[in-house]
Amino acid sequence: MIHHVSIPARDPKHVADVLAELMNGRAYPFPGNIASSFMAVSGDAHGTMIEVYPETLALTRGTADDEQVKATLVEAPAAYPFHVLLSVSLDREAVQRIGDREGWRTKVFGRGAPGKPPVFHIFEFWVEDRFMLEVATPDMLAAYAETIQPARLDALFAQRAAA
Repeated sequence: MIHHVSIPARDPKHVADVLAELMNGRAYPFPGNIASSFMAVSGDAHGTMIEVYPETLALTRGTADDEQVKATLVEAPAAYPFHVLLSVSLDREAVQRIGDREGWRTKVFGRGAPGKPPVFHIFEFWVEDRFMLEVATPDMLAAYAETIQPARLDALFAQRAAA
């Protein structure tokens, strides 16, 4: 189980505030030595959290035994090859309302094999219109969880291999 992830943002505080709202949680400054970073905390039993760093900050491994992680300044990329699926307790209308209020592309899409009917649906919630966060509302989550099970995936890929 993934308990927390980190994402980049132009405005980390604002993004953490919006994500905390999506999760019915709270946003806090990130403790430690990573300046201008914030965290959106859900308050759920799993400790779900999203750390939001300035887009020009990269985390790199330490170089000494006592240095765990360093923050290094970098040039912000135009796009990111990373996303995460976040399940929320809000309904579809609330998720759409938040995305619309922020002016961020927020749209429901089906996921599945090209040319086939979708097997589940999610929101593409484009944070700052640059970073994709997939969002699943309670009515979307069961289809996703059912799809991403080894027995179902084994059958699907065995069928494709035979074709």
